[in-house]
Amino acid sequence: MHDIVKDYYGKQLRSSDDLKTSACCDPSHVPHWLKSALARIHPEVVRRYYGCGLVCPALLEGARVLDLGCGSGRDVYALAQLVGETGEVVGIDMTREQLAVAEAYRDHHADVFGFDNVRFIEGYIERLDESGLEGDSFDVIVSNCVLNLSPDKDAVLAGAHRLLKDGGEFYFSDVYADRRVSDEARQDPVLYGECLGGALYWNDFLRLALRNGFPDPRLVEDRPLDLRDDRLAERVGETKFYSATYRLFKLAVLETACEDYGQAVIYRGTIPHQPHRFAFDKHHAFETGRVVPVCGNSSRMLRETRFAPHFEFIGDFSRHYGLFEGCGETIPFDLSGGILHSQSCC
Repeated sequence: MHDIVKDYYGKQLRSSDDLKTSACCDPSHVPHWLKSALARIHPEVVRRYYGCGLVCPALLEGARVLDLGCGSGRDVYALAQLVGETGEVVGIDMTREQLAVAEAYRDHHADVFGFDNVRFIEGYIERLDESGLEGDSFDVIVSNCVLNLSPDKDAVLAGAHRLLKDGGEFYFSDVYADRRVSDEARQDPVLYGECLGGALYWNDFLRLALRNGFPDPRLVEDRPLDLRDDRLAERVGETKFYSATYRLFKLAVLETACEDYGQAVIYRGTIPHQPHRFAFDKHHAFETGRVVPVCGNSSRMLRETRFAPHFEFIGDFSRHYGLFEGCGETIPFDLSGGILHSQSCC
């Protein structure tokens, strides 16, 4: 599968206009504060970008960030501006042609930004232990429509967990299916290259995350995908695909379900660009100053990570009240294509 991906992204695709599905494109609303960062990236880098979402979480200033499957470097150069001169962004990719584009414009971006805080590594995201990167050394790891392309997804998540600091976050967009993809679809080079053939059934992804140290994946946003090619649509049959962004935290004590300990949080309104409301995930939108009940996992994700200074915390883990009301086991994606903004725990 590595050869298929290298050929498709290195030789077959010349720009995003060559894509046959909407999997590797980004129609998400770009916030105003990010538009200026994207506008400073060289057009050729953007033209060779094939990601499926935005992978720029909040609070990155001074952070050390790793981009898995960085391609031509669009996200690396966007993140470089967000981490600033005191931070660092490392991109790793196996496709030499894509990395050549990223490297070709490194000096250009250093001149535009006023600092050079990026570097690129040629390598496989399944073999992060061979990359020379130290364990427990990254604050945030991102990837953009890459996990589905990997033939060994367990190795990718295990490697990401090893490289993250305690309290660090794996924040990434990818493609998922509402059922296990058929063998016929998996063997189709175009479907695989377009991020559909290797897409995980969403429930298999949750199991994958759990066994690699991420017991409570949080869905941030999602959208259904459309196929632009009738032949490809016929080959996948009734399988439905979704582009989704998840955040996974490396925390020593997280439970596999949302348990209720009578806790609550109050958002201070201090996260940059989000003075009135902070959207943490699809089920948590914290309004400034409002007391919001949360489960134990949500409390830890805020209290034991870079988000802690921006919240007040109420309660502890001394008393358990059972499963947090509203938690369920159904497909997490919004079948209508909308975005939920409730304050209840997932």
